[in-house]
Amino acid sequence: MFPINETMGQYSELFMLLAAGTYTIAFIAFAWDLAKSSKALKAIDLKAAAADTSADASAKVPVTAGASAASSRGAGSGGDRLSGPADRAERPSSYSSGTANGAAGQTADDSMLYGERRAPARVAVALTVLGAAIHAAAVLTRAVGAGRVPWGNMYEFLTTGAFLVAAVFLVALVRRDLRFLGTFVVGLVIIMLVAASVAFWTPVGHLVPALQSYWLIIHVSIAVLSSALFTLTFAMSALQLVQSHRQKTIAADGADKLGFMRLVPSALSLENLSYRINAIAFIGWTFTLMFGAIWAEKAWGRFWGWDTKEVWTFVIWVVYAGYLHARATRGWTGTRAAWLSIVGYLCVVFNFTIVNQFFNGLHSYSGL
Repeated sequence: MFPINETMGQYSELFMLLAAGTYTIAFIAFAWDLAKSSKALKAIDLKAAAADTSADASAKVPVTAGASAASSRGAGSGGDRLSGPADRAERPSSYSSGTANGAAGQTADDSMLYGERRAPARVAVALTVLGAAIHAAAVLTRAVGAGRVPWGNMYEFLTTGAFLVAAVFLVALVRRDLRFLGTFVVGLVIIMLVAASVAFWTPVGHLVPALQSYWLIIHVSIAVLSSALFTLTFAMSALQLVQSHRQKTIAADGADKLGFMRLVPSALSLENLSYRINAIAFIGWTFTLMFGAIWAEKAWGRFWGWDTKEVWTFVIWVVYAGYLHARATRGWTGTRAAWLSIVGYLCVVFNFTIVNQFFNGLHSYSGL
């Protein structure tokens, strides 16, 4: 066993603080991007509405054939102006140009591909990258200080999990324009870091004997990564519910009180992406359950003992298995699928917090 290096542990805490501060600024930048883009879209809608009103008024006035042709050319040039490069630079490229009547119900395109360049969003992503780099330094210095992998207690599990949430989000940005998730994902990362530092902080120390095994690396690393993916799908499912409510409200009375959600894909697109990521995370959680059973046999001589932690790990597996099965074969789509995904994540949170703190068992390794 390597000696404890308290100095490296102190550096780790400093890096955690710097990472949290950087993430906070990134969160503000992402929120600014949503607000600014929403305001720009609203301005374009007002221009489109004014153009539609002028066109309707002109159509009701009798004109000569020559004047009609000139008027048609003028209207066409006006239409081109509204949908031309200047306005497309303001409107996110994933929006289709159209009249004001149809604009209110628009959402980001299903492809979620990059097009336009929004300065606040680029700044927010750059800050998130910087925050993740500092966060990685915090996790690594914690590992060096402890002389082991940095997930031996709740504090280390949560801080490592928060880093993986940010890292997975940044990796996903390489292929898809998921910047609309930035406010919510970075917000969750900040909450996780604050909870780790305030409620679950544990000084650098050695592992309890039962955790001194190579299975710790295999079992817990997969669990942390799966939990990070479940965190992303939780954010998507929550946005799906908001987007679904917004779309129903627009269909009912035409009022769009959540204009910033036009930067977010449709509820169906969010649901499809959440389903695919949940399927990947479910595979990881299946291996978490399997490797945990193998580790239990190595440590305690049995694969399954109905320990509280084991039971809730299985409950999480059942909930997400039910979600995947219900959506794929039973037609559980829309808000029902979103709520089931959220319930699964709440089970993950319950397993990590309540079970670790208030239920005694062989898995009581919270460090608190």
